[in-house]
Amino acid sequence: MLASALLFTAMAVAAKLVGPRLDAFQIAFFRAISGFATVAPFAYAAGWGAVRTNRPALQIARGLTGTAAMLLMFYSVVHLPLAQVTAIGFANPLFLIVLAALFLGETVRIRRWSATLIGFAGVLIMVRPSASTDPTLLIALLGTFLVAVSVALIKTMAKNDRPMTMLFYFGVFSTVISAVPAALVWQTPTGQELVFLLLTGIFGASAQACYIRAFRDAEASLVAPFEYSKLLFAVLFGVLLFDEIPDHWTFAGAAVIVGATLYIARREAALGHMVPPSAALEAPAALAEIDRIHKP
Repeated sequence: MLASALLFTAMAVAAKLVGPRLDAFQIAFFRAISGFATVAPFAYAAGWGAVRTNRPALQIARGLTGTAAMLLMFYSVVHLPLAQVTAIGFANPLFLIVLAALFLGETVRIRRWSATLIGFAGVLIMVRPSASTDPTLLIALLGTFLVAVSVALIKTMAKNDRPMTMLFYFGVFSTVISAVPAALVWQTPTGQELVFLLLTGIFGASAQACYIRAFRDAEASLVAPFEYSKLLFAVLFGVLLFDEIPDHWTFAGAAVIVGATLYIARREAALGHMVPPSAALEAPAALAEIDRIHKP
């Protein structure tokens, strides 16, 4: 899990290093196409049955929301301090709880609602909404919300479609959708920029592989808290590479969010139905399917 947190942060660093010249749309396109290139051979090996979908409308909806979330988050990474974007991303499980209660018919009891409201108070501490609020903070928050929407759609589709199916269609839609805005702002990458763009894909896929391995080999209640080490890595890289010093509001808000989500995770573990509190919630199931196909 620590390796996963480090690699997810390294992916953001690679994107931020090319951000001064290349548009976030172009960065997102390279991330999408590299992810699809990783999945396509496994989908081909699995055959048509692995990519035939029973929920085409939901696949399209997930492709749109997931791609929009990716575009917004890369934009946020380029224009905001790494620690701030990372901390805002921790609000994803809070949004997911609300969506699960409203649209998935899941029962949310008073303790989880209370912890969720406290967590959103942490978001307000970081964003500090006012007339002078940086719009990029709101963009990062919207991206986090869309990640939660995408995960909610995945939870719904998982009843009918295989994980490989969801991963394949997201690769198709994210590549096609991100290609349009990327073409409008296209600038030919230099050799160094191309390396960093490819690294966003490599680091992202490697981070997801480490993430699934962590949850496969240990109890979720043990490894999930280590995901918050992303904030430590983000602060470290931000200070060393980008001269970013997070303000006390970022740390205060992050502490409230982390405390609330850890309480929720502990509560879910006690009830016996905890799920990983991650923005990458869709990754384990899909990568597990790849792992299953690849085994002898």
